[in-house]
Amino acid sequence: MPDYAALACAELNRASTTELPTMYLIAIAWLYVALMMAVAEAAHPLGSVLGAMITFVLYGVAPLALVLYLVGTPARRRARRAAEAAAAEAASGAVDPDRRGHAPAGAEPAGVASVRKEP
Repeated sequence: MPDYAALACAELNRASTTELPTMYLIAIAWLYVALMMAVAEAAHPLGSVLGAMITFVLYGVAPLALVLYLVGTPARRRARRAAEAAAAEAASGAVDPDRRGHAPAGAEPAGVASVRKEP
């Protein structure tokens, strides 16, 4: 069974340098805004700490987790397909060791004798 966590890390490392930091920057900014909303809720005279926690979870963590999960779906799909392709290639590598597409030497059936001149 392939190690999907390692494949996902490899896929994230392979991602372009502008794509990933932008996604993290937006996520951090969203959490900052949600945190400030929660602080304002807790600091308000009619607000409560419980209301602040609910605000942070429902306006910050839950939507962000959903969006990051949906945005990460193509990367996970690519990693899974790459793992399956690597497993299939590893399984077929025993049959075609030099990967040239022809039968390796010694692949003739045992019933065929070599032809030679009698001494």
